[in-house]
Amino acid sequence: MIRIRGIELSLHPLFVLIMLLSVITGQFLELLTLFTIVFIHELGHVCAALLCGVHVKSVQLLPFGGVAVMEDHGRLNATREIGIAIAGPLQNLLLILMAYGLQQAGYGSSGFLAYFIQANAIIGLFNLLPVLPLDGGKIFQATLSLLLPYYVTLLWCGRVSIAASVLVLLYSILPLGTGGGLRLNLLMIGAFLLYSNLTDHRNLPYRFVSFLMNREAVYERYRQSGSAVRPIVAFSAKPLDDILRLFKRNHYHFIYVMNEEKTIVAVVPEQKLISSYFGM
Repeated sequence: MIRIRGIELSLHPLFVLIMLLSVITGQFLELLTLFTIVFIHELGHVCAALLCGVHVKSVQLLPFGGVAVMEDHGRLNATREIGIAIAGPLQNLLLILMAYGLQQAGYGSSGFLAYFIQANAIIGLFNLLPVLPLDGGKIFQATLSLLLPYYVTLLWCGRVSIAASVLVLLYSILPLGTGGGLRLNLLMIGAFLLYSNLTDHRNLPYRFVSFLMNREAVYERYRQSGSAVRPIVAFSAKPLDDILRLFKRNHYHFIYVMNEEKTIVAVVPEQKLISSYFGM
């Protein structure tokens, strides 16, 4: 593990395993190329996050990308999250264009440049799959959060990603039923995706609490821009949890409380509801 400008950089055990295999099989150059591609991919995410004012605590490199831990403190709205997520695959596209230009100009080894282009294409396209924690999954989740309540977005994106991870695992062992060999790379990737998504699913309540605690930034944007308030209508007997789960990420809410006669008896700003939830 090394630290660069306060950001911890480490290799995932999966990457270490592949590194050992590459030394045994004599493919160290390919591994070094893969490491460089993944590092530049993650560097794109880090630079985009820093430009958005988001603090990056650590980055762990995987053979097909990486996992960045960020502290956004409410600054990371859906648009910025999409920008940060797409910055990684964008680096792969730029590397492909650079390698293709060198190839056409006749510089360097044609075989190596072809491998470099192929590796970038695989890593970039794989990361765009709409499965968490891949970049495509983050883009899909951020886009969905513009349309649905944030809690619902977290819940269903997590469930879909768990199902997709299981499908990757099943596909990796499918050849065994026909006498073929195990797809070891896909098995390791599927296991990592499943573990990550199961962990995220268990942590969903904490992620939602963090979302509620950082709602002050949404209020500040509403106050400064004078944007429209998104109303939520709820009966007075409706549980507080259920009302909070209707909050949308980029909207500020007023809650219109109705009695049994369907008459509005109170209009409550969301801060008051959140304060009541935390017992402030």
